[in-house]
Amino acid sequence: MIKNYFKIAWRNLVKNKAFSIINILGLSIGISVCFIIMLFVQDELSFDRFNVKAGRTYRIVFKASINGGKIFEANVMPPVADALKNDYPEVEEAARLHPYGRPKVMYGDKIFNEGDFVAVDPNFFSVFTLPFIKGDAKTALLQPNTVVITQEQSDKFFGNEEPIGKLLKFGNGELFKVTGVIDKIPANSHFHFDMFGSMEGFPEAKETSWMTSNFFTYIVLKKGYDYKKLEAKLPGMVEKYMGPQMQQAMGMSLSQFRTKGNAMGFALQPLTSIHLYSNSNYEFEPGGDVRYIYIFGAVAIFMLLIACINFINLSTAGASKRAKEVGIRKVLGSARLELVKQFLLESVLVTFIALGLSIVFVQLSLPVFNGLSGKNLKLGFNINQTTTFLLIGLLVSVLAGMYPAFFLSSFKPIATLKGKMSAGIKSFGLRSGLVVFQFFISVSLITGTIIVYQQMKFIRETKLGYNKDQLMVLPNSWALGNNENIFKEQLLKDPRVINATVSGYKPAGPSYSNNALAYPAGKENQVMKTLEYKVDEQYIPTLGIEMSAGRNFSPSMPTDSLAMIINETAAQAFGWGSHAVGQRIFRQNSSRGPNVTYTVIGVVKDFHFRSLHEAITPLLMVLQPESGLIIKVKTKDIAGLLTSMKRQWATFSPEEPFAYDFMDDLYNKTYAAEQKTGLILNIFAVLTVLVACMGLFGLATYTAEQRAKEIGIRKVLGATVTQVTRMLSKEFLKLVLIACIMAFPLSWWAMHKWLQDFAYRINIGWWVFILAGISALFIALFTVSFQAIKAALTNPVKSLRSE
Repeated sequence: MIKNYFKIAWRNLVKNKAFSIINILGLSIGISVCFIIMLFVQDELSFDRFNVKAGRTYRIVFKASINGGKIFEANVMPPVADALKNDYPEVEEAARLHPYGRPKVMYGDKIFNEGDFVAVDPNFFSVFTLPFIKGDAKTALLQPNTVVITQEQSDKFFGNEEPIGKLLKFGNGELFKVTGVIDKIPANSHFHFDMFGSMEGFPEAKETSWMTSNFFTYIVLKKGYDYKKLEAKLPGMVEKYMGPQMQQAMGMSLSQFRTKGNAMGFALQPLTSIHLYSNSNYEFEPGGDVRYIYIFGAVAIFMLLIACINFINLSTAGASKRAKEVGIRKVLGSARLELVKQFLLESVLVTFIALGLSIVFVQLSLPVFNGLSGKNLKLGFNINQTTTFLLIGLLVSVLAGMYPAFFLSSFKPIATLKGKMSAGIKSFGLRSGLVVFQFFISVSLITGTIIVYQQMKFIRETKLGYNKDQLMVLPNSWALGNNENIFKEQLLKDPRVINATVSGYKPAGPSYSNNALAYPAGKENQVMKTLEYKVDEQYIPTLGIEMSAGRNFSPSMPTDSLAMIINETAAQAFGWGSHAVGQRIFRQNSSRGPNVTYTVIGVVKDFHFRSLHEAITPLLMVLQPESGLIIKVKTKDIAGLLTSMKRQWATFSPEEPFAYDFMDDLYNKTYAAEQKTGLILNIFAVLTVLVACMGLFGLATYTAEQRAKEIGIRKVLGATVTQVTRMLSKEFLKLVLIACIMAFPLSWWAMHKWLQDFAYRINIGWWVFILAGISALFIALFTVSFQAIKAALTNPVKSLRSE
């Protein structure tokens, strides 16, 4: 019997080639998109779960509200780890990380500047599971000046030599002994470093201040302990340790601080939620976004549903062709269950042919998707992937085949053999509803892609308050040491260089960062957390930042060492408005001293020194440049200028490689995730519309076939090609119009929520929905009219010959 089922199913596929191709192609595209998205979602959800203690590991984050300004930071004060370990017995382990960037590393006569270094507590490898290839994880970092490196770094430093016991000399002259080698850190980790140095012996590790945040701190709780219980106890730690230091530094008790509407404290962030849920500042790497998991997951489901709807619509629309077959088989004794099995088997056959084709599509598409998403997803045909593929196939077979099987098997044999189809109206109503659903999803995606494009365009074109064009950045100019300013002066003699400034503080890309607690002198109750930039007198003109009031720094003014330039937001936050020049700011823990008063000499117009996701916050500038070169260059002969710069660089630092970036590239990288997501969403939207149109084309074809005699009669009675085309198209266009009306409110709500993540964003205009609606109507009209015109041009004699 099964063999006969397959024979009949295959014959029907071959007999209806066009509709079989539409079904198979639609299902294969839907399955391919669904599987690729499942691989992506699986990878995103797997972050940090490779750690054995992942379910019990939490990061301590600092959160505060000071004078209306919200603070949420991934790093906390140096003593937090010890306080948690000593005061709370439920804390099993506590470990800290302190990144130090990419230092110069020397081994023998070889010099390297390619690895990221982080100082960690000796028990770091008891918290994080990073597999050791050589050395002992428990003892590797117990001694000062010891370091564990990755296998990749070991190969660079030592080649085939034994790494354990070797000494590496760092740029500051310190020697570190290699005590361990670990495998490459998994891609699904929220941090990636190449060298882990013992924090033992680092002066910063012994810092007791609760007023500065610069350590990433993680704890492991005892098994079965609810982290919310510990989180509820953390205000006590704030009272015990931060309160006394705040009183001493600010002359204000913690209770006084809180009565003014301020708040500060700590929260516990599960390790496994950092990648997708963290919105804190100072993350090691850009994280993911759980909202995109929901968006892509919805796209995967809707793609499958649309492909299944195509199968349902085409199967029910073609019921008239199978009606007599069903009637004859029932007359000859076939039970309804046997017919259901037959039609379900046809669905399974189509689905598994599509499944095989989708494997090819996935293999071809993954490299492109990986390039767009930055992932390294692979189709490995392991047990999990194979099981998932088969489950998708069975699910699609049931979803797509269940209704047509019961619908077709429900025909009454007498009625069908007489040519009467009582279920026609009911099935037409269902098909109409399913078409509306298909285009509801399609229009929603079209609207979403237009809004994403508009927001990305806004980001590219918005006025930043500084000129990012023609700015060259030398991130490792610190290697020049005392020659940094000499190198800068030599560059300024080149006619291709417009200006240059020494500062490691950049408004885009990796930058130095220095938080500062400050308040107007004599007004401790207005204390706020600000960002401090250490710059020279050429920083403002080099970046094209405009002065709003006052003057720039001047090397001829000795008093400028205690002068400060602030942005307009800071002037407003301190309550000075347009009268900020001449005011005094009290700065705690300044590099000039523990507590220093600065005089405001100028106000710059607000500029975006963080991404457009964040609102501009108070910024303070002091005349104290830190290493880093930013150079304003002319667009002419960039290649020649770079050659000249490399030559000059080599005379000052022959061992340090010359490296550079352009500020506009750094700016664009800030929004790379959104741009890639937007592009991926565009592709998925196109595929969704394509699959929906394939189904619409099939329905239009069936409709034209079923109304062939009616069209013939109308043409004989004088109907024109235009009138016939309009008649066949208008029903479908009505359905698309209904879909548009339903999709617009949901699209507006979803994209409005997405835009809330940007502090600076577009307003969703009415024209977006008009454009999306017109696009959908045009696509539908083009799809349907092709078949409608073909039917209208058919000779009526052919369709009426049997009458």
